[in-house]
Amino acid sequence: MIKVGSILGIAGACRTDELVNLTVDDIEDRLFLYYKAGKCSSQPVGKNTMGKIPSVVASYLKLSDVACYTGHCLRRSSATLLADAGVDITTIKRHAGWKSTTVAEGYVENSIENKTKIANQ
Repeated sequence: MIKVGSILGIAGACRTDELVNLTVDDIEDRLFLYYKAGKCSSQPVGKNTMGKIPSVVASYLKLSDVACYTGHCLRRSSATLLADAGVDITTIKRHAGWKSTTVAEGYVENSIENKTKIANQ
């Protein structure tokens, strides 16, 4: 669930509410179900669990201040990865559903890749 939630959250610039409410025609109710100790139950994964995905990933990567990594990091990572790949701000806004350019630009982190790309231009 952590891997799938991370991938979908970043690829879709999803809010945790959006991840929690994902549905697929072949799956009843919600895409994510409770999974623990190798067993799956019909209890759906909630917003708080989904919001903890980035802190679980940060912990796995042995980053400091893992509590600072919240579900919102998925949207921020999505915007930053798109910007690093050279995607224009209009496309990023459409992808994440932002109307304001200022808001969209606020989500793009100044990554090393982006700084290097700008310096090389």
